[in-house]
Amino acid sequence: MAEYNAIVTEATVEGDDDGPLAGKTVAVKDNITTEGIRTTCGSAMLEEYVPPYSATVVDRLTEAGATIVGKANMDEFGMGGTTETSAWGPTKNPMDPERVPGGSSGGSAAAVAAGEADLALGSDTGGSVRNPAAFCGVVGIKPTYGLVSRYGLVAYANSLEQIGPLASTVEDAAALLDAIAGPDENDATTRSEGADSDYASAADGDVDELTVGVPTELVKGADDEVAEVFEAALVDLESRGVETVEVSLPSVEHAVQAYYVIAMSEASSNLARFDGVRYGVDGGEGNWNESFARAREEGFGAEVKRRVLLGTYALSAGYHDKYYKKAQDARAWVKRDFDEALDEADVLATPTMPVLPPKRGESLDDPLSLYLMDANTVPVNLADLPAISVPAGEAEGLPVGMQFVGPKFGEETIIRAASAVEE
Repeated sequence: MAEYNAIVTEATVEGDDDGPLAGKTVAVKDNITTEGIRTTCGSAMLEEYVPPYSATVVDRLTEAGATIVGKANMDEFGMGGTTETSAWGPTKNPMDPERVPGGSSGGSAAAVAAGEADLALGSDTGGSVRNPAAFCGVVGIKPTYGLVSRYGLVAYANSLEQIGPLASTVEDAAALLDAIAGPDENDATTRSEGADSDYASAADGDVDELTVGVPTELVKGADDEVAEVFEAALVDLESRGVETVEVSLPSVEHAVQAYYVIAMSEASSNLARFDGVRYGVDGGEGNWNESFARAREEGFGAEVKRRVLLGTYALSAGYHDKYYKKAQDARAWVKRDFDEALDEADVLATPTMPVLPPKRGESLDDPLSLYLMDANTVPVNLADLPAISVPAGEAEGLPVGMQFVGPKFGEETIIRAASAVEE
C-alpha cells in the first residue's frame, strides 16, 4: 500500500456479514472519525489524535457489511487540490505516478484506482471528491447538501462540505451512497428527502429523452484536449437519445473568488479549536499566547496558515462587508443561475476539471493556479447541488472526467446520466 501513499493508517474494521456491501473493502478519508483509529486530517497538528467515536457514515458502512481497510491520505485539513500538502507526504496518481492524484481526497481516489480498496469515502468542499475522481479515472459523487450526515467529519467549511463516495463504477458509487444517505439526529442539516431512493438501480444507462444543459462559461475555459473528450462524450449521449441545449451561468465568473472567501472564513473559525489545549500538539511552556502560537506554528502547514490568515482578515472589522458579505451575495447569485439553468434542462454537463492532472510539484508555488483549477467544481458547492464525475475518455494517456450537475436531491438523474457515459 506504500507504492502510492494512498493509505496512511492501515486498520481493519469488519462489517456485518449480510449487508448490501458485504465483501467490499472501503478506505475512509482521514478527516472522518473512526473510533480507536488515528484520524489526523493529514496534519501534524493531529498526529496522535485517536477519536473516541465514529462518524455516522462509518457506522453505516459497517452496518451495510463493508470492511474498512484504512485511512486515506489527504491535503491537510482538506485545503488543497493535489494531495501534496499532507504532513505524511504526497500521494501519487496510479494512472501516472509523476502526476498528482487531485485533492483533497487524493488518497481515497488513488486507493480505488490502484485496487487497494473497492470503495472509498471522501469529503467535497469545493470539488475534493470530483477533482481526484477525474484525475485518477474513477467515479466520485458530491451529494446534495444535507443528504449525507456530516457528524464525525472534522470541519473545514461547514456550509459547503459533504461526504461522498468514490468507486470504480457508477453503480458501485451509487450503492455506497445508498448505504450512507439519510437523516441523522446528530446532524441538524440532514434532510429526509432522498432517503428512500434506490441510487444503485438508477445506474441503468437509460438517457432517452434526457435534456442535458451545457453551460458555455464552464466549457470555454477547458484546455483543448479536455474539451475534445468532453464534446465526444456529448455526441455519444446524443446518439442515445439525449437532447443537448446551451445554457448560461453568468455568475460563475465570480464563483471561485466567492468560494475561497467563504471557505477560508469558515476555516479560520473552525480551526480555532486547534490551540494545543483542547486539540492539537502541545505548545509547551509559557503563557497562553506563547503556547497557542507555538502549537499552531508547529502543527499547521503553509497552506493551512495561508487560508486561516486570509479568512481571519476577511472576517475582521472593516473588511467583513467588503469581502465576506459580498461573497455571500455572489453565492446567492450562483444559486439563482443554477436554478434557472435547471429549469431548461434535466441535468447540466461540464468537464469535471478544465486541465489534465499536473505533474507533482508544479502548483505548490503557485496557489492561484491551484485555486483556479476548481472553476468547474466550486460553483456546485456554492449552490448546494449534487454532482458526479465519471471517466469520459483519455487525452495524452490521462483520464478526463465529465461532470453532471442536477437539481437538489436529483442524485438519481445524474447517476443515470453518468452510467450512460460509462457504457
